[in-house]
Amino acid sequence: MDNNKIKKTAELWLQAPFDTETQNKVQHLIDTDNLTESFYKNLEFGTGGMRGIMGVGTNRINKYTLGKNSQGIANYLHKMFPEKSQDSEIRIAIAYDCRHNSAKFAKEVANVFSANDIIVYLFEELRPTPELSYTVRHLGCDIGIVLTASHNPPEYNGYKVYFNDGAQIVPPQDGEIIKEINAVDFKDIKFDANEDLIEYISKDIDDSFINASISNGTFPTTSNRDKLKIVFTSLHGTSITIIPEALKKAGYTDVNIVEEQRIPNGDFPTVKSPNPEEPEALKMATDLAEKIGADIVIGTDPDCDRIGIAIRDTNNKMKLLNGNQMMSVLVEFLLKKWKEAGKLNGKQFVGSTIVSTNLVNDIATSYGVETKVGLTGFKWIAKMIRDAEGKQEFIGGGEESFGFMVGDFVRDKDAVTATLLACEIAATAKSEGSTLYKKLLEIYTKHKFYKEHLISVVKKGITGAEEIKQMMVDLRANPLQEIDGEKVKYLYDYQSSIKKDLINNTKETIPVEKSNVLIYETENGTKVASRPSGTEPKIKFYFSVNKVLQNIKDAEKVEQELDAKIQRIIKELNL
Repeated sequence: MDNNKIKKTAELWLQAPFDTETQNKVQHLIDTDNLTESFYKNLEFGTGGMRGIMGVGTNRINKYTLGKNSQGIANYLHKMFPEKSQDSEIRIAIAYDCRHNSAKFAKEVANVFSANDIIVYLFEELRPTPELSYTVRHLGCDIGIVLTASHNPPEYNGYKVYFNDGAQIVPPQDGEIIKEINAVDFKDIKFDANEDLIEYISKDIDDSFINASISNGTFPTTSNRDKLKIVFTSLHGTSITIIPEALKKAGYTDVNIVEEQRIPNGDFPTVKSPNPEEPEALKMATDLAEKIGADIVIGTDPDCDRIGIAIRDTNNKMKLLNGNQMMSVLVEFLLKKWKEAGKLNGKQFVGSTIVSTNLVNDIATSYGVETKVGLTGFKWIAKMIRDAEGKQEFIGGGEESFGFMVGDFVRDKDAVTATLLACEIAATAKSEGSTLYKKLLEIYTKHKFYKEHLISVVKKGITGAEEIKQMMVDLRANPLQEIDGEKVKYLYDYQSSIKKDLINNTKETIPVEKSNVLIYETENGTKVASRPSGTEPKIKFYFSVNKVLQNIKDAEKVEQELDAKIQRIIKELNL
C-alpha cells in the first residue's frame, strides 16, 4: 500500500470542486489512521450494488461518490438511448430508505440526473425497495435507483441500480456503467438541479403497487383471513409505509404492530442489527406474539426486501424459520395453487441460488416444474426471468438470506408480497385445523428433512479483505476430502466454472456466471459452501445436511441430530 499515493488522493479533496464542509472534514483526516480507510480505494459494485460507510473519501458514501456514479450513469443513458436523449425523454425513478442522509442523498442524486436533462420521478418520502422496482416498469423508466444499505449497521448507506425491466443491473450493463463511472472526474459532476424535470411521487404509486402485490400474493380460495392473528414489525424501516395497508386491504384485520419499532429511525435503537435473519431482531415481536397468542410474526429489514417469519412449532412456541425453510413453504404453496388452477403445463419455473437449499429443487421436481439455479443475489433470478420471457413463466423463487419474490411484476426480492403469501398459507392452515409449521413438516416427510446453517466471519478494513482473500486461496489449494466422515464427491468452483467429480475423477463446466464461490458436496448430499460477501466485510460459510423423516412425531429428534452434525462440521473446519 502506497501511503504517499493515498495522501495525494486525499489532498485533491482539499480544493474545488469539493465544497468547504468536505474540505474541512478531509483536513481533519490528514495524518490520521482513518485517512487510509477513507481513501485507499474506490467503492465498488457488489451483488447488491454499492454499499459502504458514510463519510468523506473515495472509499465512503458521500455526495461526491454518489454524484460520480450518477453522472456516469447519466452519460451511459444518453449513449444507450440516443433517440430518447435527443427528445429529452430518458426517465429515472429514485427511492430511499430510513437511513441517515438517505433523503438528502436521494435529492443530490436527483439533482445530478435532472442537471443532465433526465426526467426524474422522486419519491417524496421513504418507500420500500420492491416498490422502486415496480415503479421502474410502471412508469416506463429507463433506470431506477434506491438509496439503501439494507440491514447493514447505522453508519452504512448505499446505492442500488435497476435497469428498465425493474431488475438490478447484470452483465453487460453493469460493466458498461462502471466504465462510464470510472471515466468521470469529480469536476465533471453536474450538481445544479433542473427542478422542472423532478416530479415527486407517492400515493398513486402506493395504491397501484399494493393492488399488484395483493393480486400476486393472495388467492380467492383463502378464507378466514380475519381470524389470523398477526404480529408485524418494520424494525424502524420502510415497510411501515406499505405492509399494514396491504394486509388490511387483503382482508387481514387482526394485525398487531410492534409500536416501539413503528417509527422509521436510522439508528435502529431497539435492535443490535435490523436483520430479520437474527432471532434477536424479532424478539420484541415474538414476545408480543406470545403475550397475545398470535399465529404468525412478520418482520422486515429496513428497505423491506427481506422478510423474517416466526410461527408456532409443535410445542406451541414461536419459532423463527430460516430463509430456506421459508422459501420451501412458499414455493410448495405456490405450486400447489398453480396445480389446482390447472396452470402447470411444463412451461413454468422457480428460481433459486447455488447456496440455497436443494429442498426447493425437490419440491419443484415433484410438480414437474424446473428449478433454475443462479449465483447469490436476486439480480440473477431476475435475469432468469428476462432470459425466459416469452418461453417460460416465473412462478416464484428465493434465496437462503430471507428473500423471496412472487411472480414477475417486481424483479427483486419483495417482502410486501411475500408477507401476503405467508399469511395466506397460515390462514389456510388455520382454517384446516393445522399450522404453517405442520405444513413445513409435511414437506419434510414427503421429501427429506433438510437443515441449513450459516456462519458469517467478519473481517473489516484492508487487512480483513486480505484475510478473506487468503482464506479462499487456502480452500482451493487444500480442498476438503471428507466432511463428517463422508467422502466429498463433488467440488464446485464457480471462479473457474468447473464441477469436479472427485471420486470418478471427471470434470464438467458449470453453466452460470463466474463467481468466487466454492461448494463441497458429499455422497450423502451434505454440502459446505464458502463465499466472500459482495457488499459487506464478511466471508460466509453455508452448511446443508439432510435425513429421511418417516414421521412428523420424529421431527424434533431428527432436527437435533442434524444440528449436531452441523456443529461437528463447524468444529472440523475450525470456524
